[in-house]
Amino acid sequence: MTIPEHPIETPPRAPSPVHGFGTLAVHAGSPHDPVTGAVIESISLSTTFAQTSVGKPVGLYEYSRSSNPNRDNFEKAIAALEHARYALAFSSGSATTATVLQSLAAGSHVVSVSDVYGGTHRYFTKVALSHNVQVTFSPSLEIDIAELIRPETKLIWIETPSNPTLSLVDIRKVASVAHQHGILVVVDNTFLSPYVQNPLDHGADIVVHSVTKYINGHSDVVMGCAAFNSPELNDRLTFLQNAIGAVPSAFDCWLAHRGLKTLHLRAREATKNATSIAEALQSSPHVIAVNYPGLPSHPQYAVTLKQHRDGMGGGMLSFRVRGGHEAAERFCQNTKIFTLAESLGGIESLVEVPGAMTHAGIPREQREAAGVFDDLVRVSCGIEDEVDLKADVLQALEKAVVGPKIKNGVANGNGNGHA
Repeated sequence: MTIPEHPIETPPRAPSPVHGFGTLAVHAGSPHDPVTGAVIESISLSTTFAQTSVGKPVGLYEYSRSSNPNRDNFEKAIAALEHARYALAFSSGSATTATVLQSLAAGSHVVSVSDVYGGTHRYFTKVALSHNVQVTFSPSLEIDIAELIRPETKLIWIETPSNPTLSLVDIRKVASVAHQHGILVVVDNTFLSPYVQNPLDHGADIVVHSVTKYINGHSDVVMGCAAFNSPELNDRLTFLQNAIGAVPSAFDCWLAHRGLKTLHLRAREATKNATSIAEALQSSPHVIAVNYPGLPSHPQYAVTLKQHRDGMGGGMLSFRVRGGHEAAERFCQNTKIFTLAESLGGIESLVEVPGAMTHAGIPREQREAAGVFDDLVRVSCGIEDEVDLKADVLQALEKAVVGPKIKNGVANGNGNGHA
């Protein structure tokens, strides 16, 4: 395939932050109220705003679907933390994905990593296809990208780490090839958050998040966002944000902005907990494999060191338990601190079985090709005490694998202790 005459040029980046992440998290998009002096912004619930004459609003706002003070402030904060010039908030992570895909012309082609969130896979295969946007999935994007690009390819979709096998992609490597062909690169940064990774710094054109997860961090808001540096992208996506109308409420923006202010503290604690648990699982004879980017044994650990703040692995991990799907279920049902539930990134720790829950809608053959086996357990580490979480995982693992064998009379004292 010939390279187009006009490959993508990287748009001007946002100015380098003057302050550190924690200072930006607390203060970006958080002006003091000029009338009352309130340090924390009020919630602007009004859907419409007065005008002094026809077509001349009193201030910046006309109608809350188009813009709202709380949404504007939240978007400014996201832009600051993702080192972006612009950011837009949406009613969910899925709405963010849909809006980005809606920006493509009919007949466009997208290349995506195979191991993506189940909702993203559903949109790509069930909804985008109906709009004549085709998606090709690749389990080895960095290797295959040049061969997968077609004349109609307009977008590369990356999850790094991926959901739920925590595979990594070298963003710069993929972006370098994509940009030669005039193709945009989108990175879903939900699993790490802006504190651990900033994809725009590594060549991505758009970074998206399910704000529901780490950014909000308290499991009480459903939201999404996208951040980028291109003025053209800002015009196009802002138009779609308003035209489609998949926008968050003022109250949700206020809650998510409040959650964002402690992101750095929560991400550090979650990473510490996940690292401890991953190391314990890796040493257990009851575990087949552990997927965690913070372990030196991770096959793409070099990418962790290159792209993640201080080589952090984040708060997410997954592992395969001996004993198949039944053992995976037993593990989740025997935890005492971890809650069996979908979602991730909150202050509380969660476990789930992706093959039967978040990724159940993906055909089994496709799931297993991406490494999502029936015995895979996904773990979202919260901010509880490390020693308590580790003990909870180990006791549940013992009950899931060893307990059934003892009940069935397998344990006779002569075994080697391995399941």
